[in-house]
Amino acid sequence: MERKDFLKKGFVAALGITAIAPLMNACKKEDTGLTATSGSGTTDTSTGMTTGSCTTSPSETEGPFPTKTPSSLVSSDIRSDRTGVPLTIKITINNKNSNCAALAGAIVDIWHCDKDGNYSEYGGSGMQATSYTSVHFLRGRQTTDANGLVQFTSIFPGWYSGRAPHIHVHVYDASGRSLLVTQIAFPTDVCDTVYTTATNYYTRGKQDTSNARDNVFSDSLASELATVTGSVSAGYTLTHLVTVAA
Repeated sequence: MERKDFLKKGFVAALGITAIAPLMNACKKEDTGLTATSGSGTTDTSTGMTTGSCTTSPSETEGPFPTKTPSSLVSSDIRSDRTGVPLTIKITINNKNSNCAALAGAIVDIWHCDKDGNYSEYGGSGMQATSYTSVHFLRGRQTTDANGLVQFTSIFPGWYSGRAPHIHVHVYDASGRSLLVTQIAFPTDVCDTVYTTATNYYTRGKQDTSNARDNVFSDSLASELATVTGSVSAGYTLTHLVTVAA
């Protein structure tokens, strides 16, 4: 079974609701029981300072490929042997419960697929045919500085059928208590440029699932869409604010 089939409703009908429920829960939006509200804060991602009000970022699923032992992957350069368009990832964490101030000392894990849409630590199954079970590329952990900022060196992720391009983020407090699992979306125009012109990306073409049709981002894109600047030749820089209730 391929990932694209796994995400389709037809699979539920084929196997029955009881059998497929755990798998579908791994890909659908996290149900927090909270009603999302819009925030009006303005954040300087270089300093982490926010003015106005802010709202906790949407809670999303970890699955189906979460990092198995994130504490062993403390690294700012998470490329390993993966090649692709360079991507600098800058994520600022702020705290809704402290007047939206930057949250220093927070632990931030990220993970995403490679240019071909594959994840490390998994594979050899219907969800991902290619096996990368013994490697840990494109996964890493950093601790926020005084400005609430973490930075990673990576590559522009590819895509796989049924999902828009994305990065997974898990934020913990300094003691290791989970604060939020969320995801980051990419601007469509940037993705279109990379996937149609960059070496080793253009062979697959544009992603088959837009942000608007993605089962995670369709109702929360405004809060999860990153700012991405740069070019294929020079590389890109992604900046994004994640707000937690610490």
